[in-house]
Amino acid sequence: MLSRYAGMKLLEHAVLAPSSHNTQPWRFRPVDDGIDLLADRTRALPVNDPEDRELTISCGCALFNLRVAAAAGGLSAHVSVTPDPSDADWLARVALAERAGAAAGEGDLLAYIARRRTYRKRFAAQPVAAGALAALAQAAAAEGAWLEVLSTEAQRHGAASLVAEGDAMLWSNPSWRRELAAWMHPRRRGDGLALPGLAVPVAQAVVRTFDMGEGVGAKDRQLAEASPVLAVLGTAGDSTADWLRAGQALLRLLLEGVRQGLQASYLNQPIQVSALRPRVQQLAGHAGQPQLLLRLGVPAEEVPAAPRRRLADVIDQE
Repeated sequence: MLSRYAGMKLLEHAVLAPSSHNTQPWRFRPVDDGIDLLADRTRALPVNDPEDRELTISCGCALFNLRVAAAAGGLSAHVSVTPDPSDADWLARVALAERAGAAAGEGDLLAYIARRRTYRKRFAAQPVAAGALAALAQAAAAEGAWLEVLSTEAQRHGAASLVAEGDAMLWSNPSWRRELAAWMHPRRRGDGLALPGLAVPVAQAVVRTFDMGEGVGAKDRQLAEASPVLAVLGTAGDSTADWLRAGQALLRLLLEGVRQGLQASYLNQPIQVSALRPRVQQLAGHAGQPQLLLRLGVPAEEVPAAPRRRLADVIDQE
């Protein structure tokens, strides 16, 4: 039986996963010889993510971190996805067992979990080596997903235009702006889009009141075009299992990226807008469903880690 201490150590790494708006929409339930992963839909984004697609991808990210921590601790981790179709919140069961040695390619990623950041600033003016890009694509493929780098000028300009178009469409929706404002929190809250405490009420009021889509879109367009790498991460299908697969692939490639000296952030606006998503797929030129639009590069400076909730707040003892 997995000890409480061992389980807590695994979860300390699992909760360092990225999530949309830093909602951290996961819960964990210790069971005999394992851990269940559950979706916390009280932390969903019904306007931005009406099907809980990004919520499930976020949970898949936490699942991969858990796998890495288990492998580094000499444990095997057998994952059963959606074990009970009648319980939509029960996303996975991770059965853990002692074994000699860690899983190749997983346990050695442990050191990079705490060093991963969502890097929203401009990257250093430094190209990304072809070998590093190949390693990222291999990481995605290892989890059953695909990564297509948008390498031509036409692809890059097309993606940047779609990002700006997505910004305009999202910001024009007052409900979307209210939802975004609701997740602007002071850092001490441990979740959400962290801002200095005194700035939060002003920022929330501005976001709720004004459609800033044109200005934000222009800024994001420039950010996209200046990024050393733009890439689309996708899956064959668009089911809950595919979204969990996308999350695990994302974390594997992000940790591999840290190993290669890279960080990443997301320009998912044209995937969040259903009318634009097929155009992202056309740009990528890959059969299947685009799940994330990534920008990657060498960070120009260190940035702090996003705040995290207390571990006790994400553990379900029932």
